[in-house]
Amino acid sequence: MSFIQATIDFMVDGGIFMFVILFVFTFAVAVLVERMKKLRSMDVDGPSFMNELQRYILSNDIQGAIRVCSGSQAALPRVLKSGLKRASQSPEQIQNAIDATALEIIPKLEQRLPYLSLCANLSTLFGLLGTIQGLIQSFAGLSAADPTQKAEILSAGLAVAMYTTALGLGSAIIIMVFHAILAAKAEKIVGEIDEFSVKLSDLLGTKKVDD
Repeated sequence: MSFIQATIDFMVDGGIFMFVILFVFTFAVAVLVERMKKLRSMDVDGPSFMNELQRYILSNDIQGAIRVCSGSQAALPRVLKSGLKRASQSPEQIQNAIDATALEIIPKLEQRLPYLSLCANLSTLFGLLGTIQGLIQSFAGLSAADPTQKAEILSAGLAVAMYTTALGLGSAIIIMVFHAILAAKAEKIVGEIDEFSVKLSDLLGTKKVDD
């Protein structure tokens, strides 16, 4: 209860911008949770998955490779599946199918990530606004205050200035760290799509030559 009361006092003493920053942070957390779940569901161990597909392809079991891809909702299997469906066609048609599916899926990986950068910037800026508000409050109050009340007025104004700065920076740091983690995750998935789609095209083309 003492921690809860201290948190409430911290928010109230910091002024209105504390609640604005809290709202921005809550929105960012909602985006973070949604993106974490989405990227986790779209990720797969690329090298292991490609090795499994390669065994099917080299044994002329294209349908088996397609079934393996159909059993996953991850991004890489969905892209490679589109190429496998055109395994009997020309390399250009295979690559076109892969590219079309990749262009559909990749934007979904990066969707809403820019909101996190926005929230981090907003947290910092609202923290600075709170700082300015606190300083204005302090100087305005001191000019017309009774000498016995000046210390109290100055303390209240500085609390607004420092608390909003602390909360804004703390919120921004947390959001930026998780944004970097999610951006790296999305980049890793995109990199695997680029790498293994080229390998699949080459593998299918080589298999046709051997046949």
